[in-house]
Amino acid sequence: MIHEGFNPDFPAEIRQQVTQLRLRPAAEPQDDIQDLRALPWSSIDNDTSRDLDQIEVAEPAAAGTRIRIGIADVTAMVEKGTPIDRHAAQETTSVYTAVRTFPMLPEELSTDMTSLNENQDRPAVVIEFVVGSGGAITSPKIYRAWVRNKAQLTYNAVGPWLEGKGPMPAKLAGAQWQAQVKLQDAAAHALRAQRSRLGALNFDRVEAVPVITDGHVDAIVARPKNRASDLIEDFMVAANEVMAETLKNAGVSSIQRVVKTPERWPRIVELAKNYGESLPTEPDSGALNAFLQKRRAADPVHYPDLSLGVMKLMGPGEYVMARPGGPEPGHFGLAAHDYTHSTAPNRRFADMVVQRLVKSVLNPGHPPPYADEDLTAIARNCTLKESAARKVERSMGKRVAALAVRNKIGQAFDAVVTGVTPKGTFVRVLTPPIEGRLTHGEQGVDVGDRLRVTLLSADPQRGFIDFGRA
Repeated sequence: MIHEGFNPDFPAEIRQQVTQLRLRPAAEPQDDIQDLRALPWSSIDNDTSRDLDQIEVAEPAAAGTRIRIGIADVTAMVEKGTPIDRHAAQETTSVYTAVRTFPMLPEELSTDMTSLNENQDRPAVVIEFVVGSGGAITSPKIYRAWVRNKAQLTYNAVGPWLEGKGPMPAKLAGAQWQAQVKLQDAAAHALRAQRSRLGALNFDRVEAVPVITDGHVDAIVARPKNRASDLIEDFMVAANEVMAETLKNAGVSSIQRVVKTPERWPRIVELAKNYGESLPTEPDSGALNAFLQKRRAADPVHYPDLSLGVMKLMGPGEYVMARPGGPEPGHFGLAAHDYTHSTAPNRRFADMVVQRLVKSVLNPGHPPPYADEDLTAIARNCTLKESAARKVERSMGKRVAALAVRNKIGQAFDAVVTGVTPKGTFVRVLTPPIEGRLTHGEQGVDVGDRLRVTLLSADPQRGFIDFGRA
């Protein structure tokens, strides 16, 4: 963490501020903030998540389904320029290292005072919109409200139930709750279908998680997406688009999240040719999406290999300052003109900044809290620290993976090439989900190639996993 520029320990002045916040009288609902605590709000997240940033609720509307997404009002408690805010501005993100989480905000806030915990009254910034039967978004609104999470649900429980592969979660006992989640699921499906028609890309991402018993890493397994995680992803994408468009229409400079047009598009075209498909010579997200969906249907087993290769060739996202009337940076992967990050203020500083910006819009006469040069610097630092966090997480992931596969030296695996750099050629094995360096037989391979590799060595101390071409 320190090597990558993070300060993993909270300074003493932050501990003092936390103590002061704990002594502050609990806020009460105010007349100028809506009271929506009676609605059947619920959250869906990972089994171990304790920093709950958003909750959702759906209801039938004349033109479709009205969706409300409540975002934790973190900035109501973390004022600009305070020690906690300065630390968050420096760190910019929580870092997840498989064995320990380094939160951006003190846990007293992120898992308690500013978390939308079950059966707790909390202030929120609500992003509301109506999803039509075709998936189009209408009637967008953003406002502040008091909310209460009535059911803390998990992906692993809700996803299999929605897919007809698992039992009904205990918290969904009762027709109201089952109907509520199914209504959300239907709206999310319509949103995804509409984004797909517009050319948004849909990748299969496999998250590697360690199996730890009594402090020892026994194995590493894949945690695939399911219908519940898709539901939340679709809602968050829609909410972030509504937020970005709201700030743009208000004439306020903001931070946007972009994935630029892929510089390695020719290699993506070459990959498609390997499957007998043709892509345009100029980047086209719609054509790429059609190709990916065709391959998913034709070969779902190996689709994650292709998906991973294309993701690597597209490159990571970044934050930019967006000025009213300026050029639209866009988001290639989402086929969106305006997109930001606003739905995770407990773990991303960019979301805190966007929350403060929209609050200035909701309070006429209040000037924006950041100048353009401030937003430019914040966007640059958030991008740099996000890259640094990926390095920390990847490094720790390799250490955990090396522990998990030490007893598999000499075994052969199917792999996909994920990187070809001056530092070496890297491959990823999907089962078990591990990544390492190809130290023998790497000549002539490129990102996206599929190979058979043999595990040569695993060094947990340094996080080195070496493969040779089988």
